[in-house]
Amino acid sequence: MTHPASDEPPSPPSGPRAPVVVSTWPYGVPANEAAWAVLADGGTALDAVEAGVAVTEADPEARTVGLGGYPDRTGVVTLDACVMDERGRCGAVAALEDIVHPTAVARAVMEETPHVMLVGEGARTFALEQGFEATDLLTEQSRRDWEAWKAGGGAEGAQRPEPNVEKAAGRGNHDTIGMLALDAEGHLSGACTTSGTKWKMRGRVGDSPLIGAGLYVDEEVGAACATGWGEAIIQVAGSHLAVEAMRQGASPAAACRRVVERIRALPTDTSDIQVGVVALSPAGEVGAYSLRSGFEVAQYTPDAGNRLVEVAHPDAE
Repeated sequence: MTHPASDEPPSPPSGPRAPVVVSTWPYGVPANEAAWAVLADGGTALDAVEAGVAVTEADPEARTVGLGGYPDRTGVVTLDACVMDERGRCGAVAALEDIVHPTAVARAVMEETPHVMLVGEGARTFALEQGFEATDLLTEQSRRDWEAWKAGGGAEGAQRPEPNVEKAAGRGNHDTIGMLALDAEGHLSGACTTSGTKWKMRGRVGDSPLIGAGLYVDEEVGAACATGWGEAIIQVAGSHLAVEAMRQGASPAAACRRVVERIRALPTDTSDIQVGVVALSPAGEVGAYSLRSGFEVAQYTPDAGNRLVEVAHPDAE
């Protein structure tokens, strides 16, 4: 893996460049490999992002996504996810229990129902009806961590479930995996999936399953996804804001920066949180920006292969 010294991820030369895959955090690297295998075989961007994030969802070491994700403060793992394709179709699930691959369920919501989002027990029932297997998502390690947190008085703590210094420094509690892909036909799609911030309040839903917050795709303009403290991303409709900035002529990198600047301007305290935004244009140009240091993006392009890129942030300027 290489870490270019420039302030933003390198972009391909002008003109159509496909396929391209970009995803959030270091666990995006193996996810990109799976997505690239689909694209290299002529598969669609939608198939690619579903296959890519499924790798992370099934990895118990990815503690804020899928199997083995940190539970809420009652000890239950709940998952959120969404997908959006080049036609503007979208599907989402929130507070889903017992299903390892919420992104695949979100796609089924998109393709098999008249709705965009199913939540809670309704989402679980739908998933089982669609043939998904019920699985206990609480691994032994996550259970021990939850019990230690509870024993330490965590359940009586502040409204924010976890001091976000860890996220802000880019350590340990990596969040959502968001993935954007451009296929050989020039089509864009995206996926976003998470178990949410650890020790969240029962029923809390962040930005990840919300179209326009955690993910947005416009075939003519570009796609964007976000990661980090979901409440701040929701407040500015982060991914939609990035795509609309691109519609107004901003590059992907400049669009991501605009989202972060809007979050920095919020009246709420953002000193202990991290937010990262990634965008991809129909020409294959990638951009990313984060609220502070520590955010990395996995980027797979035809010329450079699969590599991890450290993202620009205001503190570096």
